[in-house]
This record gives sequence, structure tokens and C-alpha cells, in this order.
Amino acid sequence: MFNFLSPPKHIEPLASEKVDDTYKRLRLQVFLGIFIGYAGYYLLRKNFSLAMPDLIEQGFSKGELGIALSAVSIAYGISKFVMGTVSDRSNARIFLALGLFLTAIVNLLMGFVPFFTSTISIMFIMLFLNGWFQGMGWPPSGRVLVHWYSVSERGSKTSIWNVAHNVGGGLMAPIATWGISMTALYNFGYLKGFEGVFIYPAILAIVIAIIAFVLVRDTPQSQGLPPIEQYRNDYATRSKATLETELSTKEILFKYVLNNKWVWAIAFANIFVYFVRYGVLDWAPTYLSEEKHFDLKASGWAYFLYEWAGIPGTLLCGYLSDKLFKGRRGPAGFLFMLGVTVFVVIYWLNPPGNAWLDNVSLVAIGFLIYGPVMLIGLQALDYVPKKAAGTAAGLTGLFGYLFGAVMANIVLGYVVQHFGWDVGFILLTVISVLAMLSFILTWNKRGQM
Repeated sequence: MFNFLSPPKHIEPLASEKVDDTYKRLRLQVFLGIFIGYAGYYLLRKNFSLAMPDLIEQGFSKGELGIALSAVSIAYGISKFVMGTVSDRSNARIFLALGLFLTAIVNLLMGFVPFFTSTISIMFIMLFLNGWFQGMGWPPSGRVLVHWYSVSERGSKTSIWNVAHNVGGGLMAPIATWGISMTALYNFGYLKGFEGVFIYPAILAIVIAIIAFVLVRDTPQSQGLPPIEQYRNDYATRSKATLETELSTKEILFKYVLNNKWVWAIAFANIFVYFVRYGVLDWAPTYLSEEKHFDLKASGWAYFLYEWAGIPGTLLCGYLSDKLFKGRRGPAGFLFMLGVTVFVVIYWLNPPGNAWLDNVSLVAIGFLIYGPVMLIGLQALDYVPKKAAGTAAGLTGLFGYLFGAVMANIVLGYVVQHFGWDVGFILLTVISVLAMLSFILTWNKRGQM
């Protein structure tokens, strides 16, 4: 490991009279840091989808672009697991900001250097790099959550943090479409205009990386504070033990993650959830443009609505899993995926001309799909000790992205290209039903207990 990434050492405890005020201030500060920082990652996650209609006009096929687009998910899935193991042994403050900065650099290159969008192979490489650096966002955020928030409050706090997906992803579309207009106006004599989907979100992301670095702190002990379990008298196990020693990669992998049947159960469930999430999201601009006759601006706003509808949906899903189902995540995931299945069918069968129903369907799918996405990440944090949180979340992400999102990009792209959108939506509907049923695997499971 690079020395500059090493977690900061524990320092001398603060005087007891300072602990409460310092804890309250830093808990809010670090939460804002990981929320703003992770939202910044989503400004750069799916910009390529908005560039695809222009690239199709330039002669690239849907299947080819599906392959290029899959690079993000392939790299992200692998990176979330690999970099998760690194993150569990790193300073979350540096790790989070560094990944966002590197992601921004890749997007600036794709925007300003036409060579990088000239062939599918080059686009694949650049999108792979983008996906790899994107994998540095979730693990340090998870590390911060488990160190600064205890088990009984983690569900609600994780659901609030998780809407950073939607804030960043939702802002990306209007910023990117505005960027297209700005690039058409200030094109330096060689840019076509669509490059703005990469340039302007990347500039904003660099600013956000700096803000996140200023706000985030690694662990309470590095600030002279006691472990969160001790501070709140809220322990994850009956023994009231807290694991505060940094673990080796071998211990994390083979003692706490790879031999944990519950982690494997949610990893497989994540395949289906992510297929539906990205099958709808990544292909929405192209589907709405070709089948529903939306223009680019209308497609961008539909994309925006999909993302931002996930905010209240995620909060409701987390609340129901905590309050109604008493910490059982499976029943809430089942109900939300049932709703997703219904609205995927409505979105598909709605004839052109009823734009309001297309938007309502996308809003409903966005409202419902991010709850299950959040629940699986929360389960990964719940089912392992906090020093292995990044790795557990990384394993579920590996399965979700490598086998779920990648298949949504490649398989759906070629199915639509060769058999049409109807067959593509039949596939999406079947996978949505499987996602719904997969939550039965953890129906009665509550945390580490």
C-alpha cells in the first residue's frame, strides 16, 4: 500500500467534557463530506449514455456502444471489490477525494481530446479507466458510515447518504445537456458539441473532490474520540466487543467475507437488481429517442426525473425496513421490486404520444429501484465487522456490476439491435421478477445477530 493512503493513527483521547460536542460536530461534517463526495462521483458515472445518440448518428451501432458502455460496469465491479480491500486499510479522507479527482481527469480527456472518442476500442479503454476510479467512491464512504454511526441508526443514515446517487445522477443530466450547449458555443474550433457531457461535470467534480477532502475524517479515534459503539452504548453483538485493530487483507477476505453465506446471498441478489437498474437507466435516452420520439433535451429531463425520484423512495424503503420490518431488509426489497416490475411493463407497453405516462413510469421505477440498491449495500455493512465493510460491499458490487450491469449493457444492446425493443423489455421484465424473488433469501435475516 502507498504510505500516503495509510489510515491515520489513533491519538490521545480528548477530555471527557469535549467528547460530546466534538462528536456531534464531526459526525455531521463527515456525513456531509461523504454525501457531497459520492454525489460528485455520479456526476461522471453515466455521461456516456447521453452522448450515445450523437455517436449513433456518427455511425456507431447500438451493439458496439453497448460494449463500450459495459467497460464502466466491468471496471467498476472489479474495482469496487479490489479497491474495497485497499480502502479497508486506507484513510477514507484521501481515498475518496483521490478517486473522484482521477475520474474527473479521465472525463476531461474524453471531452477535450477527440482521439478518445474515435473508435470503440479507445472508448472502451477510457470508460474502463473511468469505471475503475469510480470504484474508489463507495468503499471509503462505507468505512466512514460504520465508524461514525452505530448499528441501530445505520439504516436511516445509510438511506439518507444513499440518495447521493440520485442527487449526483440527477444533476448530471441537466449539467451535461447545458454543457453540450456551451461546447457548441465555445468549441475551440474542433469540438462537435456532445463533448460537453464530459467536460463540465468533470470541472464541477474537481471542486467537489476538494470539498470532500476538507470535510471527511477517517475514524473517531484519529480525532481523539472513543469508538461509536462506546459513545452511543450501541453494540452490534451481545458481547459488546468492538474490533478497532486494522485487519490484514487475508483476515478480511477469508475470515469475514468469503466464508460468509449471507454476503454471498446478497451478492447474487444484486445481479438481478443491477440488471434492471441499468437496463432501464442506460438505455432510457436511446429508447425514448427512437421509440417515443423524445428529443435530447426531453430525454435528459426524463433521466433527471428517474434519478431524483429515487430520493424519497430510498428514504421510505430504509424507514420501512427499520420500523415496519424491524431491521429485516428482505421484505422491503421484495415489495419495492414488485412495484418496479409493474412499472417496467407500463413503460414498455405505453404507446408513443403519451409522454406523461412515460415520465410517470420512469419516476415510479426510479422511486422504487434505488431502495433495493441501498438495502443490499446496507446488508453488506450489517453482515460483517466494520473493518471489513468496504470489502463486503465490494463483493456485492462486483456481482452487481460485472454480471448485472454489464449484461444490461451488452446483452440488452444486442438483443434490441437484433430482435427489437419488445424482446428487450420481455428480458427486462423476467429479470425484474427474479430480482423481486431474490429478496426472499434474506427475508428473516437481521444484522450480525
